Amino acid sequence: MNRLGDATSPYLLQHADNPVHWWPWCDEAFEEAKRRDVPVLISVGYAACHWCHVMAHESFEDVVVGDLVNEHFVAIKVDREERPDVDAVYMSATQAMTGQGGWPMTVFAAPDGKPFLCGTYYPKVQFTRLLEAVTEAWRDQRTQVLEQGDAVVEAIARNPIEGGGGEITKELLDHAVERLRADYDSVRGGFGGAPKFPPHMLMLFLLRHHQRAKDADALELVRHTGEAMARGGIYDQLAGGFHRYAVDATWTVPHFEKMLYDNALLLRVYNEIWRLTADPLAQRIATETAMFLVNDLQTAEGGFASALDADTEGVEGTTYSWTPAQLVEVLGEDDAAFAADLFGVTDAGTFEHGTSVLVLKRDIDDVAPEVQQRWERVRGLMMASRRERPQPMRDDKVVAAWNGLAVTALCEFWRNYTEVGDVADVENVDFRAIAVEAGELLLSTHVVGAGGESSGDRRSGGPQGGATSEARLRRVSRDGAVGQPAGVLEDYGCVAEAFCALHQVTGDGRWLAAAGALLDTAAERFRDGQGGFHDTADDAEQLVIRPADPTDNATPSGLSSLVNALLSYSALSGEPRWHELAERALSTIVPLLARHPRFAGYAAAGAEALLSGPYEIAIATTDPETDPLLLTAIEHAPPGAVIVAGHPDAPGVPLLAGRPMVGDQPTAYVCRGFVCDRPVTTTVELATILA
Repeated sequence: MNRLGDATSPYLLQHADNPVHWWPWCDEAFEEAKRRDVPVLISVGYAACHWCHVMAHESFEDVVVGDLVNEHFVAIKVDREERPDVDAVYMSATQAMTGQGGWPMTVFAAPDGKPFLCGTYYPKVQFTRLLEAVTEAWRDQRTQVLEQGDAVVEAIARNPIEGGGGEITKELLDHAVERLRADYDSVRGGFGGAPKFPPHMLMLFLLRHHQRAKDADALELVRHTGEAMARGGIYDQLAGGFHRYAVDATWTVPHFEKMLYDNALLLRVYNEIWRLTADPLAQRIATETAMFLVNDLQTAEGGFASALDADTEGVEGTTYSWTPAQLVEVLGEDDAAFAADLFGVTDAGTFEHGTSVLVLKRDIDDVAPEVQQRWERVRGLMMASRRERPQPMRDDKVVAAWNGLAVTALCEFWRNYTEVGDVADVENVDFRAIAVEAGELLLSTHVVGAGGESSGDRRSGGPQGGATSEARLRRVSRDGAVGQPAGVLEDYGCVAEAFCALHQVTGDGRWLAAAGALLDTAAERFRDGQGGFHDTADDAEQLVIRPADPTDNATPSGLSSLVNALLSYSALSGEPRWHELAERALSTIVPLLARHPRFAGYAAAGAEALLSGPYEIAIATTDPETDPLLLTAIEHAPPGAVIVAGHPDAPGVPLLAGRPMVGDQPTAYVCRGFVCDRPVTTTVELATILA
């Protein structure tokens, strides 16, 4: 019997009609394996994953394969986005055994969960042979199989960072930047070769490093990479938003899924490039990416969906690729020639079957008005035509951590375009209100207790509303119903950081209180006793190991997410102990920052904020949205600085407590390292202090 019909995960529901007798991840599945004395097949993927779909069509939808699995295994299907803890454990095992990882992930484990054979995608014939071989080994070589499982668990339980801790110093971060420079693709931007992923977390680090160290070359690495991606096929030239990665080294042909976390992080990157350089390309990409989040990913409940699928009706690229003939059909001969030249659409094509992925070959951000108008008309016609094509599925589950990233990005974007004035085409969109709405969903649905007013953990039998003694997070919701998986460390870090961002743009003290409640829980439930943090709470389900991976992957690690939240909260609350907790956590990964900075970009960004601050800017004013002092603070804010503006002694805003306007004039208070400058009342004085 297939047991996925009642799942909340869109990925699990995609497999609910398979002939494989899938179980969701649960104790009962492992108990069934023990009862039957058979191994467990654990298949991990996610709804927008192309090769997950391929393996499903080839193998899991096949009756013969299904019968083979059902006879000799207990099969468990896992959505890695719902259960990142399960994914982390078995991905570590997969990488340890094969030297690489990815999805779909295919793991064979003993009934106690210990993995003894791991891999990723298998074609049907190879997978069938593998099932037969594992069945035979389980029957005839049981001792060796179990010993292999013990050895794998022992290997992945070791500390992933050797060499102990250390001190966060300017020299350490300077060295990290030099290592990044050595690995930089000076021709095409980014790091390494194909496939090439958007290095958003590294870009945030380099931007902060530029500000602190006045390193113009670090800024140029970010600007160059940002331009290359923005002009490449990895960026949707019509609707905005970034695809997951490029399969080549030139950013031309993407893997077509669009993930919320990538676009949230890249919105922060382009927004910051725009703030620091006034680059019109960065301004446009930031604006279009923000609009993509709102237009394509916002849910009816006010949150943001996880992803758009890589496939359209089982084929990648159908929605996005073009031929010259299609351009002529939509635009006519003259505009088709213009579009083909602009977007690099050729008869030979850059993608499959003579189609081309749109890239931007010409500048359209600083051109004559008639060229700009033609570009906008052509893009509008192409977009209208594209809407008539089959569209990719949307994975509409709301993931707490990723929504936290989106809220923070939208708060920063709203503040930046408020500083420079209205941006074309978005003057009627209130990005702050949209960020607040998403924050309200997180607070009311995902946070249980201590400031959260959860509508009830309807699927897990948890609290049915009201406050409890501590704030706990649920990782996912869908259609307003909260899912069973408990929040992991990245959820606590990203959501707390988002609440800190909301506090800064609204002046509402409840957001800061909610952030503090989550950080209290993280400090109590996730600490490892050595200064670092586990990825799961101390009362969470025990897996074969308790994961504690400090390295960034597709998203910031739990540790780096929490560090950035701790630094923001410490600055906003004026409580040094949170700053000390962040500093201690960062010290545990000094060897990682020194040797492998490509896998610690978000932590490195936090380290830059650590060295720069805490930097607190408070504006006492009767005009908390457009006061010139506030706009100056936004323009010149150092790395990791927090900014609040409001009436003196505004309730729930510690940085405004006891800070009056001087001579009835708006007044800026700037503190660094919990030591304050004299209050100033002019923008020139404030800019001088922040320089």
